[in-house]
Amino acid sequence: MDLVVRAARAVTSAGLGPATIGVRDGRIAAVEPGIADLPGAQVVDLAADEVLLPGLVDTHVHVNDPGRAEWEGFASATRAAAAGGVTTIVDMPLNSLPPTVDMAALEVKRKTASGRVHVDVGFWGGAIPGNEGDLRGLYDAGVFGFKCFLLHSGVDEFPPLDAAGLESALRELSSFDALMIVHAEDSEAIDAAPDPHGEKYRDFLGSRPRGAENLAITHVIEAARRTGARVHVLHLSSSDALPLISSARREGVALSVETCPHYLTFVAEEIRDGATQFKCCPPIREAANRELLWQGLADGVIDTIVSDHSPCTPELKRFDTGDFGLAWGGISSLQLGLPAIWTQARQRGYGLVDVVRWMAERPAAQVGMTRKGHLEVGYDADFCVFAPDEAFVVDVAKLAHRNPVSAYDQRPLAGVVRGTWLRGEPVTGDEPRGRLLTRGNC
Repeated sequence: MDLVVRAARAVTSAGLGPATIGVRDGRIAAVEPGIADLPGAQVVDLAADEVLLPGLVDTHVHVNDPGRAEWEGFASATRAAAAGGVTTIVDMPLNSLPPTVDMAALEVKRKTASGRVHVDVGFWGGAIPGNEGDLRGLYDAGVFGFKCFLLHSGVDEFPPLDAAGLESALRELSSFDALMIVHAEDSEAIDAAPDPHGEKYRDFLGSRPRGAENLAITHVIEAARRTGARVHVLHLSSSDALPLISSARREGVALSVETCPHYLTFVAEEIRDGATQFKCCPPIREAANRELLWQGLADGVIDTIVSDHSPCTPELKRFDTGDFGLAWGGISSLQLGLPAIWTQARQRGYGLVDVVRWMAERPAAQVGMTRKGHLEVGYDADFCVFAPDEAFVVDVAKLAHRNPVSAYDQRPLAGVVRGTWLRGEPVTGDEPRGRLLTRGNC
């Protein structure tokens, strides 16, 4: 073996227990139960307080590069991912300029990322009015699926689909079995809600009611039912939608759902007025809602936990006014997802096997990655070395994110990522060795 990693605790298909992992040519070539005497050119013994996890897979990251690289960028985003135990990300098609809605834009995106990524990176395409003819070409070029909005996306260059446009796009995608991922908030319901303004978080929460999310998810379900397309609901925040989702699945609708660390960590009752670092869309809701989202994970209604890392410059958060109506919406958390979720999960009786399922195995499966998310023979030797019992207090100045803005600042979290390995090599942040992934080749 090129590398042998011996761990008193590792998360494999057998669960949590001692394991010895052998690596050859960047792939896992052996998984032995217990601490085995497996010969290798390099042998690494993890510390007694460390657990070996598969590298996490985050399928919802806004890198914003090119065009808005001052918000993040491929180099900083992938360093942050590695620092958080994430070895694979899939980049969203908007907030970069141009958005990834045609082949020319995809080539610009790939050229921008090439040689600059510290973890593996794939790309989503975008579905907007007028680009139906571009979707098949983008899919054949290797994007993992397509994102659409049902209301204004926040940037004019990525307009939303109306009801007819959504159904038409889904019919096109169903013809080649591509996945549509949907920002599901209903535009008419949002327009009818009070305008967001001022420093009061409860006013901002009222501007993005649960009903808007529930209604949009209903529309997505019915459009998927009529077209036979595969759909995925992004960043679920309303627990009211869980029965709708369960019912649709029982009836055969091809539907998957994600939520995010911030919806599982924070609660509206504790967000102080003017704290615009907590603004995101859909919004962070009440404590009772948070607990129902955790139950949705336990019941298998929610499939995955991904970051929805959506950073910006400090100026765009409008800390000068604390006005939720003016501030950019998005939570910066790419580096912090694992400890944030572990902190909450362990309090509710969940273990690292559950966390790996939600943050590695299922995200990889959702996008069709067959060599990611498991410590199994044949998979890429992507590892996260995690110390679950060590604690720390988040200091945004020490994060690898480009800008020192995060809702997690000064929050105590349990679990420290002590090392990240990509295809059997440690990720140091110095030499970018990540690859650009295409669907069907990872």
